[in-house]
Amino acid sequence: MKPSLAARRRRKRRLALLGRIVGGIFTVVFLVVLFGLGTMAGIVYSYSRNLPDINRMADFQPARSTRIYARDGTLLATLFKQNRLWVPIAKIPRNVSDAFVANEDRNFYKHHGVDFTGIVRAALADYRHEQFQGASTITQQLARALFLSNEVSISRKIQEALLAMEIERYYTKDEILERYLNLIYFGAGAYGIEAAAHEYFGTDVGHLTPGQAAMLAGLPAAPSDYSPYVNMARARERQRHVLERMVANNYLTQSQADVAEREPLGLIGERPTGLQSFRYPYFTTYVNHVLDSTFGVPVVYGGGLTVDTTLDPHLQELAQDAVDWGIDRAENEGVNAHEEALVAIRPQTGEILAMVGGKGFNLHNQFNRAWQAQRQPGSSFKAYVYTAAIDSGMPPTALVDDSPVSYPMGDGTSWKPMDDDFRFLGPVTLRYALAQSRNIVAVKLAEQIGIDRVIEYAHRMGVKAPLEANLSLALGSSVVSPLDQAAGYATLANQGIHIDPTAIRLVSDSLGTPVLDNRFPQENEVVSAGTAYVVTSMLESVIKEGTGFPNANIGRPAAGKTGTTSDFRDAWFVGFTPDLVAAVWLGNDDYTQMNESYGGNIPARTWARFMKAALKDVAPHDFTYPASEVRKVAFCGSHKKFEYFLEGTEPSGTCANPGYNGHARTVYDAPPVAAEPLALAPAPVATAKRKPVVIPAPAAATAAPVPEATRMPTAQIEADPTQAPDGAASPAP
Repeated sequence: MKPSLAARRRRKRRLALLGRIVGGIFTVVFLVVLFGLGTMAGIVYSYSRNLPDINRMADFQPARSTRIYARDGTLLATLFKQNRLWVPIAKIPRNVSDAFVANEDRNFYKHHGVDFTGIVRAALADYRHEQFQGASTITQQLARALFLSNEVSISRKIQEALLAMEIERYYTKDEILERYLNLIYFGAGAYGIEAAAHEYFGTDVGHLTPGQAAMLAGLPAAPSDYSPYVNMARARERQRHVLERMVANNYLTQSQADVAEREPLGLIGERPTGLQSFRYPYFTTYVNHVLDSTFGVPVVYGGGLTVDTTLDPHLQELAQDAVDWGIDRAENEGVNAHEEALVAIRPQTGEILAMVGGKGFNLHNQFNRAWQAQRQPGSSFKAYVYTAAIDSGMPPTALVDDSPVSYPMGDGTSWKPMDDDFRFLGPVTLRYALAQSRNIVAVKLAEQIGIDRVIEYAHRMGVKAPLEANLSLALGSSVVSPLDQAAGYATLANQGIHIDPTAIRLVSDSLGTPVLDNRFPQENEVVSAGTAYVVTSMLESVIKEGTGFPNANIGRPAAGKTGTTSDFRDAWFVGFTPDLVAAVWLGNDDYTQMNESYGGNIPARTWARFMKAALKDVAPHDFTYPASEVRKVAFCGSHKKFEYFLEGTEPSGTCANPGYNGHARTVYDAPPVAAEPLALAPAPVATAKRKPVVIPAPAAATAAPVPEATRMPTAQIEADPTQAPDGAASPAP
């Protein structure tokens, strides 16, 4: 039976109504979707307008570690704000990069910055309460690390995704992966894969095993939780997860993964940071100071410098042993000295081979006495006085009257320098006076030459400290550092050529370009080779028969000088061979008096202990004899065989007599009794090698008054306590 007309009409109206309803719904949905898309497009557009400029990525220079090495390649220290060593992707093994891709972003080589399937997968895993899976790609993580914060918000995620897609447009996958692996944090203070390899396994990234790579790949998600230094069980669990991901993505076979999981990790153990991590900290902190002064702290701690130093680790250990031994001797012998310092320099290059600033580096007292301590050098300063005298034309046989002398003080009193034995020996030769460290002779020489000229010689030879222009300076009243003294004596050891001491051979920037090169140091001739040789021969007498005998005798040609302040607050021995210079200081940081501590005792013994060990494998040889500048003349009727004279100051006959100055037997006193004062010798003629520095004579070479505040105490002891005191030996021949 057919439906009635009315029924058909009602049905038609219902269908029409339903159509209008469905159409309306679709229209609403379309409008909502369109609105949503428009809103989203507006949001994206809004965020895209404020995105950081990814062109900065090309110029981005993250903070990198500065590494300091000894001359044999030993790593001494790593300086950093962030411990990072940048390594190019070409040097990162495939098994390492595969571990990170498998664990962090398995579709890394397929997506264009955002992995939408990964987002869905992570959402489903979260819904099913399965193991957490990160939805951020490696590119997104890089974008966040470079340009964004770790804020958890929708806006940051949108910016992160937009940046990731923009990065993928302009950079290759390898470029993205290289930056990622060099930026991420691995815990233990390590930023980047290379630093992490060193901090955990003590090796370069190129030597990581698959098992080690898997453990490192598991760290970035939560370094404080997954670090093997924090929780080994969780670290192993995380390593196993990474290996499983590598198998699932066909980077390893199951058997390879099983082997990697079983192999020993080779962890080196968590290492100390800061100063505690420094090797040979007395030397290394000095290098740190030089770097900061030269390049500035931001560059040193973030510029990724490579610093090759002059340190010889073997000599440094010998120096530390000698200093520790010397301090122990001082304690056992009741000297009441608690600190000692030693600096060793190669005179031909100025390289600091060893620097010890005390007995063991103390984090609570980082004072480095080798270069920071400014102490009175005592009679070790006399080397500069005698160098000026010889260079002025006085021969070693010249006589100076060891007799009473008095100088007016500013307060109306007078200063009368004395020797420790309170004796006056009368006329003595310069050689004998230096060997026996006669104080009055040194003061009279300084007066004769002019104290300003003595200061000029000391500064030209290597003393950097300011020196006060008074006659007590001849006895070491101004303060200097052991490094100063080593530098000054190195000029004599290097035939009169001064080279500024340095602890750094080469500094290269993060690209390997040299930015500081001391391998070819500047040479300056400050005294002639002849003057240096004659003074050196006189300083040899200190060790052979003077205040350095027998404690400073090392069984090979050597020269040096003792230094002892009369109040026993400082004791020194500074000496050298043709190959090595070393300065030793002994005393107390609080200036407490020692108990009769002589420069010829523990400092000389410390010096000898170090020099013997340091030169053990070096064949003994004499100082270079400058035949064109020095004349060797035999003595007549004396137990001494020869004396050395600068050309033009030698005797006119065939032999020499003690006290003979080449022209007349003159005894120098204050004021001089010679008919005419000796003329200062001109600077030597330069050779192709030497670069002479002319030292001008002062306006007036007259005695300077000695201010009360800087007066040197009158008695100065310069003998080893086991030997006869100064002046007890037979007078000069």
